Amino acid sequence: MSGSVCSATIFDPPALEARIGELEAQMQAPGFWDDATAAARLSADHSAARGRLEDYRRLTAELAELAELAELGIAEGSGDPAMLAELIDGVARTDAELARLEETRLFSGPHDGDDALVSINAGEGGTDAQDWAEMLIRMYTRWAEGRGLDVELKEVQEGAEAGVKSVTMTVRGPNAYGLLSAERGVHRLVRLSPFDSAHRRQTSFAGVDVSPLTEDAVEIEVDEKDLKVDTYRASGAGGQHVNKTDSAVRITHLPTKIVVQCQNERSQTQNRATAMAMLRARMLALEIEKRDAEAAALRGESKPIGMGSQIRSYVIHPYTMVKDLRTGFEAGNAQGVLDGDLDGFVRAELERRARQGAGASA
Repeated sequence: MSGSVCSATIFDPPALEARIGELEAQMQAPGFWDDATAAARLSADHSAARGRLEDYRRLTAELAELAELAELGIAEGSGDPAMLAELIDGVARTDAELARLEETRLFSGPHDGDDALVSINAGEGGTDAQDWAEMLIRMYTRWAEGRGLDVELKEVQEGAEAGVKSVTMTVRGPNAYGLLSAERGVHRLVRLSPFDSAHRRQTSFAGVDVSPLTEDAVEIEVDEKDLKVDTYRASGAGGQHVNKTDSAVRITHLPTKIVVQCQNERSQTQNRATAMAMLRARMLALEIEKRDAEAAALRGESKPIGMGSQIRSYVIHPYTMVKDLRTGFEAGNAQGVLDGDLDGFVRAELERRARQGAGASA
């Protein structure tokens, strides 16, 4: 079977073994834990390398077993339905696992393996846009849960009539930032408005911003003099305590005009700490965007500014279609996409970036 060749190409076992040995030597060196941040990062790299090597060995063993099963069936000339079903199921399972793991080659950025801070903001479209922002929360939550990622809402500003004006949430798990960075941009929805008495077609917009939530963000220096800190009463779920005390925290970084807020922790101190982590993540993302813009300028690229620069359109009326304008990837089952079937769109954008990067370095 060709799967073993494919898996060796994806995983490069000799290189992984060499990397694991190198990392273990560093971990055994005196004073390894003197720098806790560096030690944690190196330990995470070691765990990731070991995990990939174990994945390779497990998949190689599974492929060998399937090959033996196929050879046995051929030798016996067996038409046993149970054996055939087991073989088909095994091939499909290993192919799906290889496709998932092969995706890791698309993560080359320094923060791709980090957790993500995701902000969704309603744009043009009034109440429909606020409802659209809430639909995106559901879409990303279902997609993340399907991939085994953890989602936690940190701040929600409810809409006046329906939906939300904005939401901030963390998504934690393998390559969360690398995956969700493919979703950064303006998302456009076309549908019959449920908030229009005449039921006319409405176009709504929502912006998705994604930042890496990483330990490296602590290296972003923040001068307290540049901060405006406000406290207010938390709203929504959380019990009587959050509604009776000014536990929620809003922090404005005056030089960049970045605003973050948190109300879901148990105390004002915890909300402030979480908000500061969110601020550093947003500032780090701003630095990444500046570097990307400089690189794009060197390549002669230009990006339009405004709602005309949407990355994806979701059309529910007069037909159903979701199309990514960067990659051309599309799906006719718009409801399936809104229910969290995003992998095709994410993968297409990651592959586009990989080709773009390869072209820039050629």
